[in-house]
Amino acid sequence: MKLKSLLLRYYPPGIMLEYEKSGELKTKSIDLLELSPRCKFDMKMFLGVNFSTDVSALVEEIKRAEPLITASRTEQVSLLVQRLQEKLRENSNHSFYLFKVLRAHILPLTNVALNKSGSCFITGSYDRTCKLWDTASGEELHTLEGHRNVVYAIAFNNPYGKVFTLIGHCAEISSALFSWDCSLILTGSMDKTCMLWDATSGKCVATLTGHDDEILDSCFDYTGKLIATASADGTARVYCAATRKCITKLEGHEGEISKISFNPQGNRLLTGSSDKTARIWDAQTGQCLQVLEGHTDEIFSCAFNYKGNIVITGSKDNTCRIWR
Repeated sequence: MKLKSLLLRYYPPGIMLEYEKSGELKTKSIDLLELSPRCKFDMKMFLGVNFSTDVSALVEEIKRAEPLITASRTEQVSLLVQRLQEKLRENSNHSFYLFKVLRAHILPLTNVALNKSGSCFITGSYDRTCKLWDTASGEELHTLEGHRNVVYAIAFNNPYGKVFTLIGHCAEISSALFSWDCSLILTGSMDKTCMLWDATSGKCVATLTGHDDEILDSCFDYTGKLIATASADGTARVYCAATRKCITKLEGHEGEISKISFNPQGNRLLTGSSDKTARIWDAQTGQCLQVLEGHTDEIFSCAFNYKGNIVITGSKDNTCRIWR
């Protein structure tokens, strides 16, 4: 095997290796989910407390675990890790403003999804079509036709494979998705619970309870450590994936919450509600940081881009709004 190049993956933090094996170009990733930011000089460091990752020790650990990383690549890997630390330190207290309103469909929207780079997004609608859009210009790129009924769910291609048949909920399932490493599957249901499943065996490993009404959406953060749920009871909850315990409860919406998602850094949550607003929350404390107002009807879907500095919302008022 011959290493061809090293690439950064900012969210979740990691390094991608491109290498050649038997004449074929392949890739593998080194996940750095526990990486902590580089500390600036502050009182903590003055007192001798440094909470940042020891880069030299981490690089040595990477070299021991990955044969493709040789001594000649040590300096390059160190620089990549330092760049990741700097990225993690960036201020995420971003305030959003309305950037663009799109008259997307002739009937209400059901869902919106950004691609990884945020350069384009797709919308689904009651008009039985999907549309692909350019985020910067708002130009419609394609209309996808052929469905015979409402398009309820959409997504850009997922490289992790198919969803297994999972039996356990006693009412219809509203959401299903893999954790980042594909070890777990999370499902949300109209039976007011979420279930965690082992992706290899298909067995249920935990049931998350606490909501007083149907769960309309659920998601992992990008490291798979946190789980968020959104419910028709007007609240959202954040759970620890390891302990399965509720960390915080998000209260403030005046209607059911139809959509919830983490930003890439995992410290913010975005919710969309039938009260015509979207909200930005602190994922640890549950504090509402910002209310995004402007839609004239229910918000069915909302999402961050991969940097976490753009939000898109889709509403029953037939419009999408882009917030930056």
